[in-house]
Formats: sequence, C-alpha cells, structure tokens
Amino acid sequence: MRPNFRLLFFGLLLGIGGLLWGFAGPGRPLPDPLAATPAEQQWVDSVFNSLTPDQRLGQFFMVAAYSNREKAHADRIERLVRNQGIGGVMFLQGGPVRQVLLTNRLQAAAKVPLLIATDAEWGLDMRLDSTMHFAKEMTLGAMDDPTLVQQMGRDLGRKLRALGVHINFAPVVDVNSNPNNPVIGNRSFGEDQNQVAALSVQYIKGLQGQRVIAVAKHFPGHGDTDTDSHKALPVINTDLARLEKVDLVPFQAAFEAGALGTMVAHLYIPLFDTTDAKTTTLSKALVTGLLQEKMGFKGLIFTDALNMRSVSKLYKDGELDALALAAGNDVLLFSEDVPAALTRIKEAVAAGKLQQADLDARIKKILRAKYWAGLSKYRPANPLTVRDSLNDPGSRVLAQRIFEHAVTVVKNDDQLLPFRRLDTLRIAAITIGTQPEGPYATIFNKYQPGSVYAVLDRYAPDSTFARIQARLGDANVVVVSLHQMNNTPSHSYGLGEGALKFIKDLQANPKRKTVVVAMGNAYGLKFLESARTLVCGYEDHYAAQLVVPQVLFGALPARGKLPVTVSPALKLGTGLATPDLHRLRYASPEREGLDSRILTQIDHIALESIVTAATPGCQVLVAKNGTVVFDQSYGYATYDRSQPITSSTLYDLASVTKVAGTLQAVMYLKDQGKVNLDEKVSTYLPEMQRTNKREMTVRDVLLHQAGLKPGIPTWERTVRDGVLKPAYYSSLQSADFPNEVAPGEFSIRAADDSVWAWTLRSTLLPKVRGKYPVEYSDLSFIIMKRLSEKLLGQKLEDFLPRAFYRPLGLGSMTYNPLTRFPKDCIAPTENDTYYRREQLQGTVHDQTAALVGGVGGHAGLFATANDLAVLMQMNLQNGQYGGTQFFQSPVVTEFSHPQVAGNKRGLGWDRGDPSKPSGPTTNLAPASTFGHTGFTGTCVWLDPDNQILYVFLSNRVYPDAGNIKLRTYNIRTRIQEVIYKAMGRGAAQASGAAAATVGGQ
Repeated sequence: MRPNFRLLFFGLLLGIGGLLWGFAGPGRPLPDPLAATPAEQQWVDSVFNSLTPDQRLGQFFMVAAYSNREKAHADRIERLVRNQGIGGVMFLQGGPVRQVLLTNRLQAAAKVPLLIATDAEWGLDMRLDSTMHFAKEMTLGAMDDPTLVQQMGRDLGRKLRALGVHINFAPVVDVNSNPNNPVIGNRSFGEDQNQVAALSVQYIKGLQGQRVIAVAKHFPGHGDTDTDSHKALPVINTDLARLEKVDLVPFQAAFEAGALGTMVAHLYIPLFDTTDAKTTTLSKALVTGLLQEKMGFKGLIFTDALNMRSVSKLYKDGELDALALAAGNDVLLFSEDVPAALTRIKEAVAAGKLQQADLDARIKKILRAKYWAGLSKYRPANPLTVRDSLNDPGSRVLAQRIFEHAVTVVKNDDQLLPFRRLDTLRIAAITIGTQPEGPYATIFNKYQPGSVYAVLDRYAPDSTFARIQARLGDANVVVVSLHQMNNTPSHSYGLGEGALKFIKDLQANPKRKTVVVAMGNAYGLKFLESARTLVCGYEDHYAAQLVVPQVLFGALPARGKLPVTVSPALKLGTGLATPDLHRLRYASPEREGLDSRILTQIDHIALESIVTAATPGCQVLVAKNGTVVFDQSYGYATYDRSQPITSSTLYDLASVTKVAGTLQAVMYLKDQGKVNLDEKVSTYLPEMQRTNKREMTVRDVLLHQAGLKPGIPTWERTVRDGVLKPAYYSSLQSADFPNEVAPGEFSIRAADDSVWAWTLRSTLLPKVRGKYPVEYSDLSFIIMKRLSEKLLGQKLEDFLPRAFYRPLGLGSMTYNPLTRFPKDCIAPTENDTYYRREQLQGTVHDQTAALVGGVGGHAGLFATANDLAVLMQMNLQNGQYGGTQFFQSPVVTEFSHPQVAGNKRGLGWDRGDPSKPSGPTTNLAPASTFGHTGFTGTCVWLDPDNQILYVFLSNRVYPDAGNIKLRTYNIRTRIQEVIYKAMGRGAAQASGAAAATVGGQ
C-alpha cells in the first residue's frame, strides 16, 4: 500500500514540540538563523566600520531593477549603488544573461557586495524570459509527495545561485481561506494551515540548502481577503486568536525551520492594531511586538514593495521608509525615492523616533545575511555558462513529476477514467483556448489518433459552439479541456459563458459522456461541478499539458487531491486515485536515466542519412521502461522537400509486418492452446500432406529452418514482356478482380490461392549433414498466414484490428492505407518501373503482397512509429497493456528466446548475434534483444533486459530500391548504439563486435 505522504509529513510537523503557534508560548526562544561565529562577526564588524553613516543607512534599501530596460535605467541604479550605497537590488523583469551582466556591473560598483533578490515563487519564469516554470503553490499543495517541494526549492536555489541571486521572495505561506482572494489564490499551498506549514518548511529547506535566503510571506497572513493589495489596502477583520489558530501556524513552522527572512504584508487589521497605523507594514505592534518579541523571529524582515499604491499614496516621499524602519522592518523593498528616504530617516533619528543603536544592530544583521550568502568571498556570475546552468534537463523531469503527483481526478461518477478499451470508445476531443500543435493535443493524439475536433476561443459566440456540436457525429465520449484560464474570481477564472453553456449542452445528451478538464485554478471548478467526470490540471503550461492526457488514458495514475474547498460539493481533500494501465508514457530522457545531450547525436545521424540521400526522411522513437524518451521526425517524404515528415506520416513496414502482423496472430493461437509448435504444419493445413513440406513443424517454419527457399517467383508469373497478363489483372475493380495492386490495377480474386499453390509446389533447400540450413524466408510467413487464417476462421486483416490494433488505439496501423488515409499522409516508396510501372505511395512495396491485395503474411502493414511502438511495448510487457491482458501466458518471452543450438533466431523474431562481427543490432545491446528489420528501411528492436524499445522508420527505397546507403552508413545500428551510450553503457559492455545492418535492407 502506498504511504500517505501528506499525512506523514503533517503528522511529523505536529509531533515536533512547539512547531505550531498553538504550542509556542509568549517569548518562546527561536534559534537565530543569522547567528555569527567570531570569524564571521569579525568580517561584519570590519565592513560596518569601513562605512560612513550614510553608507550604513544605505544597507536598508533594496531597489527594483529590470534587465530589459534602457541604458538610463541601469545608469540610475548604478548611481544609487555608488552614491547612496544601497544594500541590495531586486530584479523584476528581463532575461537571464542580461540580468547576470547587469548584476556584475552593479556588484563592481558596490563598496559592499549587494544582496540580489528576486520573486521566483513558481520558477524563474515568474520574472525572466527564456527560463522554465516549475509549479505554483496550489499545484504543489495538491501533490501526494511533499518531498518534491524540497526538490523544487533545491533546484530553484541552484539556478538562482547561477544567476548571482541570494534571496528568493518565497515561499508564500499564506493560508488561502478566502476563495475570492484575488492576489494570493493559486500562489498559496492551500487552505489547511498544517499542510501549508509542512510544505513551506520543505520549500525553505530546499532553497536554503543552496544558500539562497528564503522569505516567508506575507506576514501575518494574506489569505483571508478579497482585495488586491497592489491596488487598495485590504482590510482583514480578524483578531489575535484567529491569527494564532490559522494564519500564524505556517509562519511559526517556517521560523522553527530556520527561515532567514519574512516579508510583512500591506494589510489593515483593525482588531489587532487599534493605533493609527493604517497598514501592517507600519505597525510596530505587529512587526516588533508580535513578529519579533512574541514569536521570537530573529531573521531579516522585509517590507512588501513600498511603491504599492495601497500604501504609497498615503505618504510623502521618504516618509513611508522611515515609518517602516520605526515599525521594526529591516529591508526597505522597492523604495520610490532613496535620497528622500535617507533624509527622512536621519530626521527621525534626530527626533528620537529611531534609535541609532537599534539601526546599527539591524545593519549588522543585514551584513550577517550577506556573509551567510557567501558575499564575503564574492565572485561574479558567469554569463557564458548561465544558460546551461538554467536549462538542466533534470529540472524538466522534476517539473513533470510535480504534475504527475498533482493532477486530480475530482469526479469520476461513470467510472470512465482512465479510458480502457479504446475500441469501444469513440472519443472526440475539444480544446478551448489552446492550439492543436500544443503538447496537450499532441499527447492526446498519441493515444487516440484522430481528430481534436476543434480549437476554440474561450469567448467564442454560441454559433461557433453549435457548429462544433453538430460535428461530433457518433462520438460517445467528448473530452472538453479548458485552457488559458486566469486567476480572477470576478471574471469567472477566464471561463466564458459560451463555453460553460456548451459543456452543459453536451452533458444533457444521454448518448454521450462528457469529460471536463480544467487546466487552471482549482477555484474555477465551482463553475464545472455539474460534470460527472471532472479533472483538474491546475495550470496550463508545458508540463501540465504533457501529463493530463497521460492520466486520462491511464499511462499515469491520478494521485492529487484538492488543496482547497471549491464548493460545498468539492471540498478540501477531494481526489480519486486511478490505476496505472501501463500504456506508453511520454517524458524527457532523464526521467528514465538517459542523457538527453548524448541522445542529440541521433539528430546528427538522422540528418546525415538525409544529406547523403540514404533516405529522404525518417522517424525515430526510443522508449525506456515504458516511457517514450525520444520521438523525432526528420526530413521529407521525397527529395524535392515538398512534404515534411511528421509523427503522423505512415510508412510501409515491409518485413516488420511479420512480427507486427502475422506473428501476433500465431502467438495468440499458441496462447489460446490452438496451435502446437511441435506439430506438423500439414496437420493444420492438410493440402501440405501431399507435398515436400508435409514433415515441417510449426517451430521449424518460425525458426526459418524448415528448408524453405528465401523466395520464389510469384508476380513474375503474371507478367509477360513487361505487360500484366489479362488473366490476372483488370483496370476495373469487380467481384472477379477485387484486389488493388496499384491505383487503376486490380488482381484476380484467386491471386492468394495462386501464390499458395506456387508455395506448395516450391522446391526445398538441400540438407547439410542431414539438416536444413537456417535460411530466412518470406515463404515461412506466407505459410503462417495461411495457418493462422485457417485456425482463426477469418482473414488477418479482420482479426488483427479487432484483437489488437483497435483495442490498443492504433489509429494508423493498417493494410492498404489508401482505403483510410489520403495519399499525402503516406511516405512513398519505389518508383516501380518493372511491375506496376508507377511511383508507389500507399500501395505496398512488396510485389507478392501487392499481388494478393496488399495483405501478405510477410509484408503489407503501414504505420507510424508511435503506433508500432505501442504494439511492441505490449509485447515487451508480455501482453499486458492499457488494462487489457492480450496474452494470458508469457508467450512473447517464449517466442523471443533462442530455441535450438546453431540458430540465433527466436520463433518469428529476429535477434542480435554477438558471436558474429556484424549483426542487425549494436554490440552494446544484450543478446536478449529481439525484433525485426524491413526492406523499405525500417526496424524495431526490443531489449527486455534494459526495457528499451527502438523504432526506426524510413523510405530508403524511394525512388530506387537499389539504394543501400542506409546499410552502407550503418544508420539504424549507429542510432541504436547512441541509445545505449545515453544509458551510460560503454564499449566494454559490448556483447560482440561492431554491428552492421544485414541483408541489404
């Protein structure tokens, strides 16, 4: 049973004596997070004594800086550093390299190194372009694993240090007890004070473990308000008893955990402070009396931004700064006029309103913070390496993990989630407020290829929604995802009335089930609570869009719970766990321990294949442990570069059909006990009893050791002098000529029987020392197709989609793709000048398969790399996939293992051969690797030891099947080798000599 991390952490927090405010008495001593050793204090005193009185006062000021503004702005900040000796800078907007350059410039101008701060609550992207997003605190509060909060804090702290930043104004430790709060909302961990306390401690430990000062804000709690303090002063009608019970709990926990900083909010709490202080920022009763004396906080106390109009409009220039110091604050954030403020402060000292000794003690506290942050040994940040430091692939993995643990299935009344048998569900996806090329739609279509029927504006007119409703056809499930929501309660969180009405209309249709996905603020769910199936993604950026479709389809389990009460029906803690159905997942390579930087070598090899005309384009997919970690398309369908290859391009699989088609049926029959591998094939196909093939067993045929020739003339018998014989072909399709060989050419209905008769009459290979040699043969799978169809009682093209392809959601895997897809979706193959005399595109390249109507036991299937990967992942999992057990026994393991000495092959599967200097797989792949290659330039390899799946699809035979550069340059095997290098497997682990692709394929 999975432990309840949320309860464990909150219980731990409650169990530590005195952590919560309710357990701490007045004057309870807290550790001084800035306590200095004698050596540290010596540095502090030395710096303090080197400063003039005005320079000392300058340490109180932290001004705002922007790295994306004009030169005059940077010059003005530098003058403040040089002339007023300000103690720090808070960066707000810009870019990472520009910020580092400006930081270094300002530090060079400073007599005492500056404390550099920023607001990066949910990631650097809160302030900087070209940087990544982690998650907002409401998302973190939904997770079932609080340790990820500390990991996020640690990773964020590492990035901040690379930028030269020492202070992060985070975490927000406000208890969001008012759903209509316009300024906190999803910036809070939630409404439960114990949960907020526990997660705040995790965040603080992560940041400060990287020597970044954490600032718990907004003291004494900004959660219970419906006013934006950036615009007006919020009034909170609460008293000390309420503060102690709710709002102060996370602050006390943060202070006990050693938080070095806290920020005082711009609030008015008349029941607490009855003096004429109009804001908590200026309340000595709160800042000195409550925060420092009663709660015992000894760290840095920051004002909230002093330029916020809710307070700045009440005072003359500089007055606010002096009053904030008098209240007990240490750092004056975002002062509007530093010279005027310095004058007001000195006037207050002269008037006895401020005590110089007290100011000096606070200045030394600031200097101790600088020492703690490492500024006694200041080194400038490196602008040349900062981008690499900020773009660590591991950070993307962490961001995705956060959402994997947060996404919440709020309602599942019809037990619809996760989607299981995809052949019974006709799913239509409608995205409102995002683009079809975004990650949400892209990942959704990996599981249910087909239409994302519409991409609509949130505020589209009713007529637009009506048109979409009419296009839903026979869909029995409609998934509506709502994107670009906002955090404004007064604007319904960005949910348009037309969209909400559209959802209600969908829900009113008894023939359809509707799934509603909110990719935004959880409070917006109150407008959607009538949905019977409701999912909350919390945010609408890349990681969230990547994860939510995977939860819908069961590739990832749902784990999250609502961290707030949305409505009486959707309370705090609501969230339904859903199972992992073991479908392919999608994530970055580092998620599964591969190095994405090494995997970029695949790009170079793939582009080499295109530049050298080994193939005009290709698809490459790599999965590890059931997670697709690499999925790229390269080049074009043809060398004229008119049709780019995409993940939706279908390729002719050629001989990969053997394992993706016919062998699946054979394994099914074995699994069902309907075929005995050691029985003679002639037992199942009596017509073989009067031929030279009467003694061959099923096992020998699958092992290519039954004496069958590699191939025999088939289509050649139907052509005379380059012209198709009328006895076999017609230019008109009819009951007698139903099989499309190529557009405008149809073969006779009996073509399959003719090929079978020629197969039966074919001669066998000569025996060597009493045994047939191992010789790869297409005839083996022509026989297996005949056997399978006899035992199944139906054609392969009917059985395989029903038993495998449709339940797996393989929308592209098919024979004869032109019956389902337009030609421009399919990569062309050969310009056939000798049989069909036309450029082949959508018609199977293999001539024998074409003769019999496109469905050969050895060739005929078309698919995308993703669909082939799904089928093969099911095989790698021995038949378990998507909540369905396709095989009841470990039949894939049985078939993929070597069977007899001297034959490296499995039953139907090809295998690498470490004993030879060359083979179809890299020598870094273990001997257990199995799969197949295809003549058109395709391959698929499954490594059960390392749980690796590798798919390569190309059309190297365009326009000439004589093109063997793909093999000559060893493209497929070199790409496979990169996969193992990305795992950290070196040449010393090789299981054989350097590998090369065999067979001219």
